[in-house]
Amino acid sequence: RRTRMSITLLATLLALAAPAQEIPDPGAIFSRAVDDFFAGRFTESADAFDEVAALRPNAAPQLWQRGIALYYAGRYESCREQFESHRTVNPGDVENAAWHFLCVAELESPEAAEAALLPVGDDPRSPMPAIYEMFQGAMTPEQVLESATPATSSQFYAHLYLGLYFDATGNDARALEHIRTAADDRFGSGYMNRVAQVHLSVLEDVD
Repeated sequence: RRTRMSITLLATLLALAAPAQEIPDPGAIFSRAVDDFFAGRFTESADAFDEVAALRPNAAPQLWQRGIALYYAGRYESCREQFESHRTVNPGDVENAAWHFLCVAELESPEAAEAALLPVGDDPRSPMPAIYEMFQGAMTPEQVLESATPATSSQFYAHLYLGLYFDATGNDARALEHIRTAADDRFGSGYMNRVAQVHLSVLEDVD
């Protein structure tokens, strides 16, 4: 099973792929896109990721970070296409299918998103199989929580994707409850942990 390429590794590979004399530098643009995203500049972030994808089309399917930026920028059709593309290089990732669901839910409806849910392979991370079944309509959010192990990562993913699911399906109160939990500092400062904090800011701005 392929796993997501880390931010540092992907930025390095993009930079190495650019001839020394070439300007602009896709690695530098990638880093700027990430910085813009976490600063809440979603349009600028998505535009910068677009530049990276145009400069390095062979690497474009790897850019799941672009898909997330497109979601927050409100470019849901492009968001959907990015996650469909990412599936070609990472077919086992439940997170990819979940974000595809979120894009389609905004573009059309949660019912359409469920019908279009991307198939996935084996994602052994807890509680990813249960999260997938929830987006599939085969498991309740309560069952997802019950299936999560006490491990920090398992609890984080459960609350993050419960929050995102409730947001996509119109349950604002429960979305805020779970996203607020996922955004807590005790879960660390990885990319998706910071995405949870971004989403919390978005929800609180709406409130």
